[in-house]
Amino acid sequence: MKIPESELIINGDGSVFHLHIRPDQLADTVFLVGDPGRVRNFKSFFTSLECEGESREFVWATGTYNSKRVTVLATGIGTDNIDIVMTELDALANIDFDTREVKPVHKALDILRVGTCGAIQPEIPLGSYILSHISVGFDGLMNWYEGRETFALQDFEDAFVKHMSWNPKLPAPYFVRASQKIIDRLAGSTVKGMTVSAPGFYGPQGRVVRQGLVMPDMLRDLESFEFDGYKITNFEMEGSALAGMSAKLGHNAATVCFAIAHRYHKDANTDYKKEMDKFVKTVLDCMTN
Repeated sequence: MKIPESELIINGDGSVFHLHIRPDQLADTVFLVGDPGRVRNFKSFFTSLECEGESREFVWATGTYNSKRVTVLATGIGTDNIDIVMTELDALANIDFDTREVKPVHKALDILRVGTCGAIQPEIPLGSYILSHISVGFDGLMNWYEGRETFALQDFEDAFVKHMSWNPKLPAPYFVRASQKIIDRLAGSTVKGMTVSAPGFYGPQGRVVRQGLVMPDMLRDLESFEFDGYKITNFEMEGSALAGMSAKLGHNAATVCFAIAHRYHKDANTDYKKEMDKFVKTVLDCMTN
């Protein structure tokens, strides 16, 4: 079936609408970062730079590391941007831009989000690299797509909604497993995590500045939730959409985050950028060796 121009916009130079990447410019291994400035951290380790570009917050570069072709792409903040990024990455890999038809052979990308987070469990120290074996979506994005039941962990959801006394006015939470392929590559360098992706930095993550919350005991209840050997380990803002859309579209994806704040101990590392190169090199090595 030919995909209409209004549903998938292709720019005049043959690049996809938001990302401004052409199919030939995308590597099969993709690193996603929130901060456009973090693309520079990745580029500093490339042995060669093939191409790069930017459009709005979507800054990207494709190059070589450990003799492997990789792409790094800044997504900006939020699961709404991941909806754009994942749809367009999948289109670049699996849609023929000349015919506007789905290619007969599916290509699965390896995608790793490399971000920062706030730890929740008291035993997880600042500076930990937390790998989201399971992502928990507070954002509601995947509820817009059919087939949610094909990837969501319903038993986790049922136990969680009951434990949290979930407010029915909030989006229904969803739980998604990361790709085992990516987990196997990073497990030895990371803390096993079950990570909440929130649709905001303040209220949706239980922060109180000048407004009260509809779930004032959320942090306490998140810390005490446990199911099938998993505890909620950290907060971030994009991983659930990445896990959900990758599961639906047939890609291998996971999220790993550097813990720069601790919600239980109420402290933070504001100089974390000094340690970012070490984090970036660790994930590059894990994904390319």
